[in-house]
Amino acid sequence: MIVRHYEDAKPIIPQEPGMVGIKMRVVIGEEEGAPNFIMRHFSVEPGGQSPYHSHPWEHEVFVLKGEGKVIQGDKAFGISPGVVIYISPGEEHQFVNKGNEPMEFLCLIPRM
Repeated sequence: MIVRHYEDAKPIIPQEPGMVGIKMRVVIGEEEGAPNFIMRHFSVEPGGQSPYHSHPWEHEVFVLKGEGKVIQGDKAFGISPGVVIYISPGEEHQFVNKGNEPMEFLCLIPRM
């Protein structure tokens, strides 16, 4: 069993094109011996965003803090604390912070 604070995980600044103002922490993953899933914590600064992208794995997202939107095609859905999001494999999507404070969320993905 591993019990720790999420801030004990080293912050990573993703270098993917289109990433703006994002910090990520892998809070549970391969290094912790997790065989099936990876849990990541994202912090998106005001005005920050992920690129509009897709990948062959699913996401499960739980919004912890802040206000923003998740975009899929020509649709934009408002997100705020307590909102959960399921993104299917191959589905294009983007997260955008539209608020005045950092937007934080947990993202769970399968370990590939």
